[in-house]
Amino acid sequence: MMTLKVISRLLEYPSEALWLHRDELIEALEQADELPVTRAVQLMVFVREYLNEDLLDMQAQYCELFDRGRATSLLLFEHVHGESRDRGQAMVDLMAQYQQQGLQIDCRELPDHLPIYLEYLTALPTDETIEGLQDIAPILALLGERLKQRESRFSVLFDFLLELSHSDIAAEQLSKQVATEVRDDTPEALDAVWEEEQVKFFADEKTCGSEVAAHQHRFANAVVPQYLDLSVGSHVGVQK
Repeated sequence: MMTLKVISRLLEYPSEALWLHRDELIEALEQADELPVTRAVQLMVFVREYLNEDLLDMQAQYCELFDRGRATSLLLFEHVHGESRDRGQAMVDLMAQYQQQGLQIDCRELPDHLPIYLEYLTALPTDETIEGLQDIAPILALLGERLKQRESRFSVLFDFLLELSHSDIAAEQLSKQVATEVRDDTPEALDAVWEEEQVKFFADEKTCGSEVAAHQHRFANAVVPQYLDLSVGSHVGVQK
């Protein structure tokens, strides 16, 4: 699925190679037929405008958008498992699926990074590609709405992904949910989440409980990463 491959490239960290091959991306989209013509044209306009921007500026904006806080993280399991132990096993399972398709990733890359997962889906038969997109459709919808409310150009890419997934998600309800969320990418929010606690090697029972409570309070206003209802079978390559 060529359209999916192009979107996966656009969601990667901006690189000089991507900027140099902008014309090839346009040519690939001109030959693709996965989206309606009007939507395909919109995607081509995105490519031209985005890759016409200054590369260094886009790299800075990318980090600001996707690497600050969890709300817009492109790491899929952030939105399913957070930092729980289940995330480790999910990573192992997903890597096994990649290896079955002959996909090798750099040791510095995490397998649940959205561009990598999309690249993996392009190697599958079309029906399995669509099924794989449907598995992560709730995450895609949530990310897209958050980006839309932050007035980011990237939000349209998530609209395209949802179209390719043939998913029907209630956008109005999702919009209201996102509008009430507390931003987790502000300096104050980041300080609250990542502030180091004073280390006490000989904490007694009286202080231990209060320290745990304080730790939990620091995360109280952070965006909770549990967005998917795993009890109904929503998953990203994880066997229950």
